Amino acid sequence: MEGFREASNFGLGQAADTAAFHVKGASSLGWGMKDRLSRIFNPATGRTVMLAFDHGFIMGPTSGLERIDLNIVPLVQYADCLMCTRGILQTSIPANMNKPVCLRSDAGSTILTELNRNVLIDIEDVIRLNASAMAVMFSAGDGDQEAVTAANLARAADLGNRYGIPVMGVTAVGKQMARDARYFALASRVCAENGASIVKTYYCEGFEKIAASCPVPVVIAGGKKLPEKEALELCYNAVSDGAAGVDMGRNVFQSDAPAAMIQAVHAVVHDGLTAAQGYEMYCDLKG
Repeated sequence: MEGFREASNFGLGQAADTAAFHVKGASSLGWGMKDRLSRIFNPATGRTVMLAFDHGFIMGPTSGLERIDLNIVPLVQYADCLMCTRGILQTSIPANMNKPVCLRSDAGSTILTELNRNVLIDIEDVIRLNASAMAVMFSAGDGDQEAVTAANLARAADLGNRYGIPVMGVTAVGKQMARDARYFALASRVCAENGASIVKTYYCEGFEKIAASCPVPVVIAGGKKLPEKEALELCYNAVSDGAAGVDMGRNVFQSDAPAAMIQAVHAVVHDGLTAAQGYEMYCDLKG
């Protein structure tokens, strides 16, 4: 006990800090879950800019993703989180970039056949790669595949709960599905009800109802390539209507100036820039 100093600073009269957690619906989760969600969602804003480049697992080398080392790696510094497959992560993303990863955790079919016939990858790979979340497709209304993808999502949530890894439910949209608030609200809520801690879905008219009725954060997909000004308007409208951020791919890496675009998106999501201000920033950085 030599040199031992007796405890004396107990902060008597000062209540313990019990402030709510900054991620929607996560207050009762375990420490590991919260830690991983804090890597994805900026504690200062509660929002995220995810860079999605997992398209190759169903499309192959699509435009903008021919060379991950040349086209994507320079953008990583501007993203809050990366969404990609394990193959691309291990072969093409330097580990010392130290970015949280939402790992695409299901696979099974490509655009050449019938989509969504997926199975889960091994949870041990998710752990080995130190992923901060698992991304799993849910295809509501897609015949037999609805039950298959719901089972994948529920199984991923079971495994995630065991090891403290959040699941992002990714709502699929088939040709026969209505792209409206009623459909996306149903799909998003089902993801959350089955254990997803994050939901990725699409922005549409009435999006505020989707965000309000989903008890976990909703991030929007960028979808097909839009003109830069329209893509920034999409970001602004989504966060204004309750989105917790964006998970964009083609609207970044297929832009005329990808680095300028992701920085403008980041400013709209985190810094409160309007779409017009974001577009001005994009044009300045591009120039």
